Amino acid sequence: GAAYPEVMKALTGSPSTIVRISEKGEQVVSVAVPIQRFRAVLGVLMLSTEGDIDKIVAAERKAILRVFGIAALVTALMSLLLASTIANPLRRLAAAAVRVRRGVKSREEIPDFSDRQDEIGNLSVAVRDMTNALYARIDAIESFAADVSHELKNPLTSLRSAVETLPLAKSEASRERLLEVIQHDVRRLDRLITDISDASRLDAELAREDADSVDLKKFITDLVAVSREASGHKKPVDIRLHVADLPAGSKGYRVSGHELRLGQVITNLIENARSFVPEEHGVVSISLARKGNSNVITIDDNGPGIRPDAVERIFERFYTDRPSSEAFGQNSGLGLSISRQIVEAHGGTLTAGNIPADKPGEVLGARFTIVLPGEL
Repeated sequence: GAAYPEVMKALTGSPSTIVRISEKGEQVVSVAVPIQRFRAVLGVLMLSTEGDIDKIVAAERKAILRVFGIAALVTALMSLLLASTIANPLRRLAAAAVRVRRGVKSREEIPDFSDRQDEIGNLSVAVRDMTNALYARIDAIESFAADVSHELKNPLTSLRSAVETLPLAKSEASRERLLEVIQHDVRRLDRLITDISDASRLDAELAREDADSVDLKKFITDLVAVSREASGHKKPVDIRLHVADLPAGSKGYRVSGHELRLGQVITNLIENARSFVPEEHGVVSISLARKGNSNVITIDDNGPGIRPDAVERIFERFYTDRPSSEAFGQNSGLGLSISRQIVEAHGGTLTAGNIPADKPGEVLGARFTIVLPGEL
């Protein structure tokens, strides 16, 4: 055994292992272990293999190749499955979004994967809703532009006619009447442009600004006080305010919103009611109450009320149904439309109707109702 280096190393007291190639070209693993007694080396035991190592290595390589082939096949099948269930739907959604962006004359339909209960289905629903909202907004903009063009054309036509006629006026009285018409049309155009600008930037302004916590009780009390002070140079009106007691456990009449815009709504409704009440003994009643988790604001007047066919039409853009005592052109017809838009942006509703009476057909006045969700 002295011819084997592993045996000679084991004689020193340390086990030794060596791998060599036999004369047949086979790999041989040899292990030599010292045999000791009281740390004295009495001999060496050497074990070696012949031929088995190459067979084992070859068998393991074949097993690895089989596992690799199966893994490659499974990966290919999974890739095809993922491509059909994820990549292709995403590609179709992306292509449809590009067509929507580039489409001018046609309306593109977004692929519907809403039957899938996964992220692709949720994405499909979100993209379809967004596209429908986009088309609805485009239609609203086109309709608004057409209405604006129509409303601006009327005073412009009157203004042009008055300007063209002014040099032909033969008397001072005729010239003064034409100048009054010109001034009236200019003021009307100014009101229209101001209200149109306010309506067009309303959505962006509400989305950009952060909402604050508004105490409706204090807020409406201050607005009513300002409206009462304004009665000195307007039609005298008795403006009354009633705030109902809060239910047990309520934290107060608080809403999350934009104070300036909510004030615009309430002030507009108060002034609208002021214009319809009688010249004498006019009354505008404002009440604030809690119903469930909602704050309900009602504004009543003792005017002629609202015609049944105009209950919803009064919220249309540029629709005007003013009292006969009011001069023509004093109202743009956008106030109630903007008010409803503001309330709906706050998650609430604005509706109109008449105060219910005891007798059929009797009208006690108009009633506007604002419902705003309260803070939790």
